[in-house]
Amino acid sequence: MHGSEARLLGDDEPSPVRVLRPEGRSDFFLTADHAGRLIPRRLGKLGLPDSELGRHIAWDIGIAGTTERLADLLDTTAVLQTYSRLVIDCNREPDHETSIPIVSESTPIPGNRNLSADERDARRHEIFAPYQERIAALLGARQDAGRCTILLAMHSFTPVFKSEKRSVEIGVLYNRDTRLAKIMLDLFRAEGDLVVGDNAPYAITDTSDYTAMVYGERRRLPYVEFEIRQDLIADAAGQAAWADRLARLMPSAHRRLRAVAA
Repeated sequence: MHGSEARLLGDDEPSPVRVLRPEGRSDFFLTADHAGRLIPRRLGKLGLPDSELGRHIAWDIGIAGTTERLADLLDTTAVLQTYSRLVIDCNREPDHETSIPIVSESTPIPGNRNLSADERDARRHEIFAPYQERIAALLGARQDAGRCTILLAMHSFTPVFKSEKRSVEIGVLYNRDTRLAKIMLDLFRAEGDLVVGDNAPYAITDTSDYTAMVYGERRRLPYVEFEIRQDLIADAAGQAAWADRLARLMPSAHRRLRAVAA
């Protein structure tokens, strides 16, 4: 463990992980890797103005509120990360080049340049590791209890990326395991009022994402990663509408998933 002189977070600073409904009865299990945009006091603002820290480069806008409401509606456990993805991205392997980005989209991140090994290690030990360890512990306890678990990785994406406008409203992301993804694609398309992305606006690969790969693919849990367009969940009304929609669809998805496994 790194020494106290290298500590990143003060004793009075928030934990990097929030757990909602740890005793939730649902088979679903929610994660939100980019739910917060806090920056440790020691890092100032990473050399960025407040305007940049409110943008999508710092967090997944709207996903915290959406996940909180969905957890309540489904009575499901949810694990949310509270610090900005610019400090360390909890949906990347720590040695991935985008784990601590020097540039995000087209914005240079001055506070991430020329970091020492100890500085990188502090971010990993104090933010990335506690978040991942809590997810692993909760999933392990469910497995030990013989509980079914279906992983929903909650994310949001910007409607405009590098001047390119995106028409997709809900993205269904997956890698090799397509069990739940195919079901969700069918359910979303059947809604009739959505532009649905099949592994769009992103595609999951072995190295691009951490949560889906480590807790879904490697544990052989049914999973899907949702990407909701941020302008649709930028306010409380949008967050409630999307949480309500997902809460209405997920029981059907669960039934279809059981039928496939039977």
